[in-house]
Order: sequence, then structure tokens, then C-alpha cells
Amino acid sequence: MPEEIPPVEAVDVSDPRVLRAVAHPLRAALLGLLRAEGPSTASRLGQRTGESSGSTSYHLRRLADSGLVEEVPGEGTGRERWWRARHRSTRWSTEEVVARPGGREVVEEMTSQLLATQRRVLAAHAEQREQLDEAWRDATSLNDWALHLSPAAAGELVDELNAVVARWRAEREEPGQPLVQVLVDVFRLPGHAS
Repeated sequence: MPEEIPPVEAVDVSDPRVLRAVAHPLRAALLGLLRAEGPSTASRLGQRTGESSGSTSYHLRRLADSGLVEEVPGEGTGRERWWRARHRSTRWSTEEVVARPGGREVVEEMTSQLLATQRRVLAAHAEQREQLDEAWRDATSLNDWALHLSPAAAGELVDELNAVVARWRAEREEPGQPLVQVLVDVFRLPGHAS
């Protein structure tokens, strides 16, 4: 069985072309599956996404061209290659990306895609929540907080929250246990006085 965890923790992206590669909904889904479930083939990913193996193969090659996925060395054949994510997560600075040609558009695409993904994840949780055993229902947290903060303080909060999750991933993750989704969203509420 190929290695399951991507070899690199995160990649910082500043090139809008790289973000555009993952802004495609099927590519984002393929990358997400490789990160969450480990290496796979185009055929298996096609079955998981309801796409043809030709389509998934094409999009895996585009992700590979952008450095986000790679073939697993020594696995598979010419017809049935194994692919893996190169990084566990993708990060970018909106300020850096929008300063480059085409950056603003790709950040808007990524934001729309991420919000759509979060809506789907939360809706899926709501649909299956009652089927979870009691321990998982008790461990589930859907909190929202509202704080009065400056942009600088909000940025510090984001950094601190992300650092906590990164520390848990590095020190407390339990291989073999179910995947848990952690959403960290910090944004200004429109229509509220400053």
C-alpha cells in the first residue's frame, strides 16, 4: 500500500496559475480525496467522483503540472498509475496573489469554491448527525463567535487559531481514526457599524 500522508505539510502559493489549477471543482475534489484518503489511481478517483478515468487522469496531470500532486514512485503500471498529494494543505496570501496579473479573479474563484465546499460539508454533517454514535455527537462543535476586532487583531486571531490546529495535526493526530473536519473562518460581518 502506498504512503498515505502527503510528504510535505503545506505549500505556500503566490502564483495565480497554481491556484487556478486547484480552483477547478473536479481538481479540488481530486486533491481533497488524495489528501484525505491517501494515494489512488485515476480509475478509483473516477469511481469516487462519478467521473471517467480519462477525465480524472487529465485533471491529475494538470495538478501534477502545478506541483500539487505527483505519481507515487514504484507503484502502478503505465496504464494504472498511482497518484498522491504532495502537500497536506495549500496556503496563500490574498495580498500577494491579487498583486499579480489574474490574481484577484482566481482568489474570487477559490473563495467561492471554498464556501461551496464548506456548505456541502456542513449539510452532509447535518444529514448524518443523528446516525453518529453518542460519543461523536458529543464531540461535535458548531460554534460561532462574534468579537469586535481591528483588521490587525483579526489577523493575529487567524494566525493563532491556525497554529493551534497545525500543532494538533503535528502532535496529536491519530492515524487510523476517522477524519475530522475543522473549519476556521474569521471575517467581518457586513452591515455592522465599525
